[in-house]
Amino acid sequence: MAMLHARTGQLENGDPISPPIVTTAKYKLSGTPDTPYTYGRDINPTVEATEAAIRALEQAPVIAFPSGMAAITAALMATVKAGDRVLVPSDGYYVTRVLLGDILSDHDIHLDAIPTKAFAAADLSSYAVVWAETPSNPGLDLCSIRSLSEAAKASGATLIVDNTTLTPLLQRPLDLGADMIVSSDTKAMAGHSDCLYGHIATRDEALFQKAWKWRKVSGSIPDPFASFLVHRGLMTLELRLQRMCANAQALADTIDGHAAIEAVKYPGVGFVMGLTFSSESIAERFIEDCPAIFASTSFGGVHTSAERRARWGDEVSDGFVRLSVGCEPTDALVAAIEATLETL
Repeated sequence: MAMLHARTGQLENGDPISPPIVTTAKYKLSGTPDTPYTYGRDINPTVEATEAAIRALEQAPVIAFPSGMAAITAALMATVKAGDRVLVPSDGYYVTRVLLGDILSDHDIHLDAIPTKAFAAADLSSYAVVWAETPSNPGLDLCSIRSLSEAAKASGATLIVDNTTLTPLLQRPLDLGADMIVSSDTKAMAGHSDCLYGHIATRDEALFQKAWKWRKVSGSIPDPFASFLVHRGLMTLELRLQRMCANAQALADTIDGHAAIEAVKYPGVGFVMGLTFSSESIAERFIEDCPAIFASTSFGGVHTSAERRARWGDEVSDGFVRLSVGCEPTDALVAAIEATLETL
């Protein structure tokens, strides 16, 4: 309710319900600059409207970025310095590891990676930042955010959670003790696979100000057109997630144990599933032959999509398929996937 009506109290008769797309690099700025609107690299009304909608979901201050990786970069710039160590999941989003291992390592920032399931027993005493994904992407393993938060606080570490796979409607890491969340809103938050976007959320004012300054100085403000598309997508997020999660559960119940699949991995929440086939060729056949599946990277769109994640170097078997379940009619989707499995 709060998100859907985030603009309601600000509107007067004749105002548009949808946020206008404000395309400007400059604002009128005579004399002393006593307005927040100074320059397009700093602030934009369409971006602000989208941040307000996301803030209503997160129940925390939000900063928007032009992609999920831009948000991840800002989160790290706000929390690490030369000499720090960062712990990340080895089975999590691989580009986070690339950023730390290939780029930030040149600035004396050190990376350690362990499986998500090993976080519970990890010694966090040497880390400035602990980076978690649960469920992990693409492996879909879980860890306890609350327990990890308690351990991080005891060790003096900052806990950042990538909450892309579940969104704040399905999991609320800040309520469980995380210091900051990042999200690639390119996925389910926007939901239509037509724009790139990301955000961070934190209730820590110091972290917020550091991330805000990074966005301002680095020029990482989102485009107003993308912001409008994300705002539009957010208005149907709950409805889309209901169908996507119901479809995923129906698929898991139906195809678990099927002779064509070696393993089905579904954490019981969300819309992302892992299917393991006996070989790369069988996995590719499943993706290409099923009429209800788009062969594409990324996830969280209205269309069911799939990809073989080993092709990107993830630590999964050659036959592992990440299946992002969409909004198709449930019976038709299940029938199409079952029929394809029978041909493998």
